[in-house]
Amino acid sequence: MKFQHIISLIVAVLAPSFSFAQTPQKGQVVYLPIYSHIWYGDKDRKGNPAQTLLSSMVSIRNTDPGASIRILSARYFDTQGRLIREYLPVPVTVPAFATHELFVEYQDSSGGSGANFAIVWESEGEVSPPLVEAIHARLDAGRSVVFSTSGVTIPGRKGTEAGGKTR
Repeated sequence: MKFQHIISLIVAVLAPSFSFAQTPQKGQVVYLPIYSHIWYGDKDRKGNPAQTLLSSMVSIRNTDPGASIRILSARYFDTQGRLIREYLPVPVTVPAFATHELFVEYQDSSGGSGANFAIVWESEGEVSPPLVEAIHARLDAGRSVVFSTSGVTIPGRKGTEAGGKTR
């Protein structure tokens, strides 16, 4: 009985991280949650919980075994939805089974706890959509925080429609 509970727990924890086969696409906009910081602990006298800053490594993985994709933009937005910056000054080609990475530094708290990326990609023909994830980390002596987030496609959006107003 204990073994079944352990297996159920493992499946419940790992299932969201497995990507199931998706319909081939020629391009998409992918929304990726990012955490510049997280709130934790009890609230202080002013009613604010403690916070800890995090760095984030964004991983855009081309899952197609035979074709390249082009990442047209990677726009970084803050908690209020304001555009902070474009991480790609020019489009980037990602070969078959290759990965392109972006990095948000620990000291960059501009995004806040509700930050996100809108990542726009395209391809010449239909390909397996990329896997877009972020690893958030703070590794200190005595306490460490590491977790991941996964991107979701924004239905009905095409390349340049992922907008946003600059701060």
